[in-house]
Amino acid sequence: MKGVILAGGTGSRLFPCTKVTNKHLLPVFNKPMIYYPLYSMKEAGITEVLIISGPEHAGHFLQLLGSGESLGLKISYALQEKPGGIGQALGLAKSFVGDDKMVVLLGDNIFENNLKPFVDEFSKKENGAMVLLKKVKNPSAYGVAVMEGEKIKLFIEKPSAFISDLAVVGLYMYDNTVFDVVKNLKPSARGEIEIQDVNNYYLSESNIYFHEIKSFWGDCGESFEVLLDVQNYVKGSILADIDANLTIIDRSKQENLKVDSRQSSILESKN
Repeated sequence: MKGVILAGGTGSRLFPCTKVTNKHLLPVFNKPMIYYPLYSMKEAGITEVLIISGPEHAGHFLQLLGSGESLGLKISYALQEKPGGIGQALGLAKSFVGDDKMVVLLGDNIFENNLKPFVDEFSKKENGAMVLLKKVKNPSAYGVAVMEGEKIKLFIEKPSAFISDLAVVGLYMYDNTVFDVVKNLKPSARGEIEIQDVNNYYLSESNIYFHEIKSFWGDCGESFEVLLDVQNYVKGSILADIDANLTIIDRSKQENLKVDSRQSSILESKN
């Protein structure tokens, strides 16, 4: 399995902070935003990662991350010359992925839980795609999955009217036929190759799997308000303990330490 992190775009919703650098390099509590998807890849057992960015700030990623050796990763880079949607960016990963499957993370999406169980499950599939869903309060800001019973009926990008509250979060897994899919898709009215059109293709082939997640997920690029909410959540979560070398955390041990710490604080407040 290869890893692809999409870190392009103009970051217009976070302007003027994104006037001089890429939004994925902005801080989320005590680390640059890009560290979180890199950690998710590493924790899931994926050590070969391609970062796709725009030309304006690509050098900033290289300066920060280099080859990835200090992080325990092998990082490659690709340029998306012009914004053309997530689907168009995926096409740039063809030579990197080769005959493998790939895990795609949006660089501004942060997941609290270990993604390895989902990655391991997909790695055992012969082919197809997999997405993760989560109930949200503002589905018009996301692509959503319209359900029919226990099955997905359709994927729709940013619906103007309520049709589903199950957002498709920024993690996608595909076999390597995805490159033929994006090559044959037509741009939407926005002029982009939409990722939900990619997902709808796999849906039409009855070859897409999904899970609904209950744990924390944040889309830092949505707005300053969401970015602040994510920062505050990260500060009090296990994600704050990820160090500058992306050292893998023993989650069970770390959670026990946090419980002990909270109990000690309660006892001290009573005394």
